[in-house]
Amino acid sequence: MQVSSVRNPVADLLELGIRQASHIYYQLEPAELIAQTVAAGQGTITSSGALAVNTGQFTGRSPKDKFIVKDELTASTVNWNDFNIPVNPDVFDKLYDKITRYFTGKDVWVRDGYACADPAYRLNIKVITETPWANLFAYNMFLRPAEEELDYIHPEWTVIQAPGFLADPATDGTRQGNFAMVSFSRKMIIIGGTAYTGEIKKGIFTILNYILPHEHGVLSMHCSANQGEAGDTAIFFGLSGTGKTTLSADPDRKLIGDDEHGWTAHNIFNFEGGCYAKCINLSKENEPQIFHAIREGALLENISCHPGTTEVNYADKCITENTRVSYPLHYIDNALIPSVSGIPENIFFLTCDAHGILPPISRLTPEQAMYQFISGYTARIAGTEAGITEPTTTFSTCFGAPFLPLHPVRYASMLGEKLRRHKAKVWLVNTGWIGGAYGTGQRIKLSYTRAMVAAALKGQLDRLAYKDHPVFGFSIPESCPGVPADLLDPSNTWADKAAYDKQANALGHKFVQNFEKYADQATPEILSASPRI
Repeated sequence: MQVSSVRNPVADLLELGIRQASHIYYQLEPAELIAQTVAAGQGTITSSGALAVNTGQFTGRSPKDKFIVKDELTASTVNWNDFNIPVNPDVFDKLYDKITRYFTGKDVWVRDGYACADPAYRLNIKVITETPWANLFAYNMFLRPAEEELDYIHPEWTVIQAPGFLADPATDGTRQGNFAMVSFSRKMIIIGGTAYTGEIKKGIFTILNYILPHEHGVLSMHCSANQGEAGDTAIFFGLSGTGKTTLSADPDRKLIGDDEHGWTAHNIFNFEGGCYAKCINLSKENEPQIFHAIREGALLENISCHPGTTEVNYADKCITENTRVSYPLHYIDNALIPSVSGIPENIFFLTCDAHGILPPISRLTPEQAMYQFISGYTARIAGTEAGITEPTTTFSTCFGAPFLPLHPVRYASMLGEKLRRHKAKVWLVNTGWIGGAYGTGQRIKLSYTRAMVAAALKGQLDRLAYKDHPVFGFSIPESCPGVPADLLDPSNTWADKAAYDKQANALGHKFVQNFEKYADQATPEILSASPRI
């Protein structure tokens, strides 16, 4: 057995059950991981210097293959559903034994990192991967301990990722060969049969969504965040493809983080040390900060290049629409490091409305905010999950249902308490369609969305005239700097107003139907924010 490291990790792997690995690469620098990837024929260097790889069969998460061990610790605390699928402890134990034995005679890449930028909530993580580029992903996405810490750092959680290991559904208790399985009792995440790196990232997010609210009273959030020159904080809730990463990467504001944060009694903080941005149709003009972050050390996934060149064709979706790039947070010029900031003053709920009904921006009352947060309406964007090929209407409670182990009312009640205490302004921003539904209308221009968000942050929408949406009751501004006034009321963008009204009522009915499962736990004030149909 050979070891390349700043310390000898053999004992750690033996303790985990990984024995007789061919070569253990511990805590390698990005340049070494990139060189190994290219030498193994697993990736290429693009014209910008970034490494490009293909994740194979899976180019998105597979939520139907995510499991949580149901035992004494989780039986009564986890909200068991289609996203939190229970398995018995013996299922995990047997798969764990198989996946650790799988590494016998193979090269192994090991990395120590941590999550949570606030030291009070730091969670040390060990990530073990089968490929060097997956270890580069872990370097990019998790916070990086100083070298002197490595001699005494103790991992609290371990992630093992082995794309080449396939489960046998007939004997292993899985749905198919790929799986992502979490054991809170053993503090382990095992991932097999898929090389999609987002499973690593979202596995850690899932456990933090349990640990922080349940054990520390900290609200965990699927949101991006940034900070203005005056120190004011804004957060952006939303599912993949709604604009969290894009809108938080603002040259006039410091980036706190692009996807996962915690809200304590005193601050908010980033869980991660990097960003994982969508690349489809990326351009220097529309998203300059992300575009310039794609350089040496960044990891591109499932992209293609212009024929005969190493220049990335960001418009090409021949592999998937869910093309991605990961890079360290400090690749954004104005990133806030450490990524900790004050209590939010503005909160944006981002939705990609494929029906073309919701206003491009609207102001919400606290009751409407709670209703919309619990509803979590959006359209899942093509490629972000296996099998999604066009926008699909979904209600993802708290804008992150696939990653929430606790009951959604737990997160919603925590947010409601914070809204009441801190009186933050809440805005609903539709980054989806206007002028008709998907296939007929057009997606709202990013420049208009940026202008509306900027106006809200600068207080330019505070003293304007508003009118209420006839079905949803949201307050729609009648003007906004940098945005044509006739776009602000979505009914004005439809050629057939009667068709708009009919579709608005149909969408409102979907909201009411979806909310029935939460109605018995909602207050009368929240229920009063239901659509008027």
